[in-house]
Amino acid sequence: MEQKPHYQLFIDGDWTEGAEGQAMAARNPATGADWASFACAASADVDRAVAAGQRALADPAWRDMSQTARGKLLYRLADLVAENAVHLGLIETTDSGKLLAETVSQTAYVADYYRYYAGLADKIEGAVLPIDKPDMHVFTRRDPIGVVAAVVPWNAQMFLTATKLGPALAAGCAVVLKASEIAPAPMFELARLIERAGFPRGVVSVITGDAENCAIPLTRHPDIDRIAFTGGPETARHVVRNSAENFAVTTLELGGKSPILVFDDADLDGAANGLIAGNFGASGQSCVAGSRGLVHRPIFDDLVRRIEEKAAVIVVGDPLDAATHIGPLCTEAQINRIEDSLAHARAQGARIRFGGARVERPGSYMAPTLVECAGPETETLKVEMFGPVMSLLPFDTEEEAIALANSTPYGLGSGVFTQNLARAHRVSERLRAGICWINTYRAISPIAPFGGFNQSGYGREAGLEAVLDYTRTKTTWINTSDTPMANPFIMR
Repeated sequence: MEQKPHYQLFIDGDWTEGAEGQAMAARNPATGADWASFACAASADVDRAVAAGQRALADPAWRDMSQTARGKLLYRLADLVAENAVHLGLIETTDSGKLLAETVSQTAYVADYYRYYAGLADKIEGAVLPIDKPDMHVFTRRDPIGVVAAVVPWNAQMFLTATKLGPALAAGCAVVLKASEIAPAPMFELARLIERAGFPRGVVSVITGDAENCAIPLTRHPDIDRIAFTGGPETARHVVRNSAENFAVTTLELGGKSPILVFDDADLDGAANGLIAGNFGASGQSCVAGSRGLVHRPIFDDLVRRIEEKAAVIVVGDPLDAATHIGPLCTEAQINRIEDSLAHARAQGARIRFGGARVERPGSYMAPTLVECAGPETETLKVEMFGPVMSLLPFDTEEEAIALANSTPYGLGSGVFTQNLARAHRVSERLRAGICWINTYRAISPIAPFGGFNQSGYGREAGLEAVLDYTRTKTTWINTSDTPMANPFIMR
């Protein structure tokens, strides 16, 4: 019998079992079978990883490395990620059930995130200040913020890791990367590439484990200087409370219930494809899923018909098969939550236009589902589904559409389909969301900031400013005169 892979923790440049010897099985959602195992970190392992980061920051090998040299290491990592995109994608698909076509293409594209931040590494600049005291020379510099706790979920690991790891390393930080205990294998495969790229020991450690033994000790650790967290709002509340213990600078990316607005002048085939991308892409397991479809009433029936026609040819099946459009959900718990929400929606008067049930085959499969909602309080419009469930609700006026779109505590993504340029500007300006896509959906770039409003979190990942968020500004004053200090009791 072929031996199943076993992944160890990567701490201070060494591969190691957890301090308490705990391990978990990795389940393949496509088959329901365990395919690998991985070591789980205990509090002592968190301490080791953070201490390794502190030592790396003090070690001349990393502390005194030029910014240009840091960039070259990131370029090397980018090349390794691109060269190993197929392997990384296969591991991620096996561990999480995401389509191989998407995991491979997304991993290959993620290499550009590391290249982007590699190019920014030696563009992190201070300034000479035009100070109002002629005998003083005053300048600023940006120093690495310190040891970063980067907490990444399972659903878009390569992308969400790159948006944290890229700018943190470009800035000269050390990083403890905490992978989800659900499907962490790709993160350990990435750790092998980080090791091969030549980063000094301790600059990056990769660990995983449960909340009590790993996540909580990490996010409240007294020597953590910054927390970059992606996950759900409830967990984020605990992270924020934990950060009160160390005053770590914290950014949160928390997902949500993103609206897609379709107006009566939209290209309906394009809008139908946008709704399908926003709801069925990645099997609906996306933080920016456009799971609240708001449709102008005059085109509602026509748009639903087009979605039904396109959905009829969607293939649900093996994520390794290139013909598959929707693979399994990562966990059985997701399907259970979806089934409960659909039952509530039906009780509220919603109509299931297609789907609405699990697919009977080994693994955790859910059929693509369209819910015609009875009103704005329909449960599937309120709850983050994290599965292939599209909910549609008609509106009559632009003002009503905007009000419905903003009637949520979340605010990550949004979409607008219209051929009216004035309307596109007008509506997108009023949507309370960190991202707005016009006549497209679910597009990303290392150049474009990514993040939300309200309960979708705060702070931004990707883009030029993100690298500055991993630095602290230091101001230096130099007295250029030969005159000694005057009255010491008066502030200059």
